Amino acid sequence: MLVWSRTGRAGAWGVLALLFGVVYGVPLVMIALASIAGQWNGALPSHLSLGHYAEALDGDSAAQLRVSIVTGAVASAVAMFLGSWAALALRNLRPAPRRLFDMVFFLPSAVPSVSVGLGLLVAFSRQPLLLNGTTLIVIIAHFVLISAFTYGNVSAGLSRLPPEFELVAASLGARPGYRLRRVTLPLLTPYLIAAFSLSFAMSMGEVGATIMVYPPGWVTLPVGIFALTDRGEVFAGAALTMLLAITTLIVLLGLSRIPTKAVTRQG
Repeated sequence: MLVWSRTGRAGAWGVLALLFGVVYGVPLVMIALASIAGQWNGALPSHLSLGHYAEALDGDSAAQLRVSIVTGAVASAVAMFLGSWAALALRNLRPAPRRLFDMVFFLPSAVPSVSVGLGLLVAFSRQPLLLNGTTLIVIIAHFVLISAFTYGNVSAGLSRLPPEFELVAASLGARPGYRLRRVTLPLLTPYLIAAFSLSFAMSMGEVGATIMVYPPGWVTLPVGIFALTDRGEVFAGAALTMLLAITTLIVLLGLSRIPTKAVTRQG
């Protein structure tokens, strides 16, 4: 740290904890309280119950949660596959064209998600490729928004891999496909898991592009939360928000428990 004294370090950690609590902790506590509130006319809610959670686990809300999980999983898997393939294909490219392709991949993350949704809606609302009103256009929207982060994670992982492993395998006569399967991908596994986790988390919370393109039969949970709060049902929307956060956290914790060959060999 740049602060050397014990008192200074304690003060820096105190300021950090205060900022973290104000920016993250207070909103989360307020949402958690609202999710169990029956009324909120004073400083704290009253008539506390878990009724909003019971309603969230039944009917449309449960279906919206399943839609969010499926959309996030499919879009993240496709983004991880194509982003990894692109990162592997471009890693030995010269710097100038490499920067150009990097810019192309990161461009969707530089524009508002609503603009991405509107662009897809306009592009695929007529023949010869009519996707408006289909589930596929929602998955494409999520893929476009998360693919840059997958590509960036895998590219960063490739830049950190020691080249000696692949060189030794090549000197022993291993073909490129064998080196990819048995050397490169096992070493990249931690970065692939991280890329999928980040993509899934972003997909689970995406609402801007989704609300522009979703069909009536494929409503994600963030869109459902937006609809509830727009109608003034804030407590029900808070319960769904907590359910979305808990589900995402459980999936991410599960992904973090996946063993990787690279980590096992280091241990």
